[in-house]
Amino acid sequence: MSYQIITDSSCDFTDQQYRELDVTYVPLTLLYNGEEQPNFNDPAAVKAFYDLMRTGVMATTAAANPDSWAAAMEPVLESGRDVLVLAFSSGLSTTCQSACIAAETLREKYPQRTIRVVDTLCAALGQGLLVWHACQKRGSGMSLEELADWVEENKLHLCHWVTVDDLNQLKRGGRISATTALVGTMMNIKPIIIMDNEGRLQSCAKVRGRKAAIEYIAAKLGQFGGGFDNDTIAIGHGDCPEDAETLARLLREKYGAKNIITGYVGPVIGAHTGPGVLVVFFLGEHR
Repeated sequence: MSYQIITDSSCDFTDQQYRELDVTYVPLTLLYNGEEQPNFNDPAAVKAFYDLMRTGVMATTAAANPDSWAAAMEPVLESGRDVLVLAFSSGLSTTCQSACIAAETLREKYPQRTIRVVDTLCAALGQGLLVWHACQKRGSGMSLEELADWVEENKLHLCHWVTVDDLNQLKRGGRISATTALVGTMMNIKPIIIMDNEGRLQSCAKVRGRKAAIEYIAAKLGQFGGGFDNDTIAIGHGDCPEDAETLARLLREKYGAKNIITGYVGPVIGAHTGPGVLVVFFLGEHR
């Protein structure tokens, strides 16, 4: 029985990538510059978003609601196919909860169909990379139930290693104090952040200087990625393509990384981390 993978816009793919993977997505909502609009993924628009943030414009985000999920699921169910939802981390958003509400309603209407919702506990291109792996396994013939079980078993192996460049952005978002931002900026401190097992972003280290921060997160692939299928890894960046290329070069030279998916950290996450955020995503022993 055929099935459709549905995710949400938090996984930061472009429209072309969604089409190539045959994945449907549900957008979250973004409010900035006085306007509310669906989360967008066009690279030029995302760059313009970061340029506005650099001027001090703040943005807020809202989860995908049950109606949006139902609108994506129901045409698939009506066509006689099943649905596998891979949703944005419940540790950061109620988007997954909304998907579960929609699924429960639609199960009553389509009792003959299967709907599985998986809380990926991932974000940005980490969620995207998990979706990418799922699509490869679907292509190899894995059933919906087998694939949903594989995602559940492997999602906590999807490592997110993050460095943030602008402490003032974290201050504006209320995540650190003005004093911490001032002192950290004066000392050129760059925080290192991970996604924990509850799907929340947690600070785990601090280093001095951008170069050291990039080398720090690059080294994590070597420390944790052995024994896993990391022929394809991902790098997300907040409008700092040169730093993303530096990180990619380190991963190729030191750890033999082959296929690297590079793209923007989209507005949903970028609204909280600001310009200059840089992330590497890969499969590893643990987060």
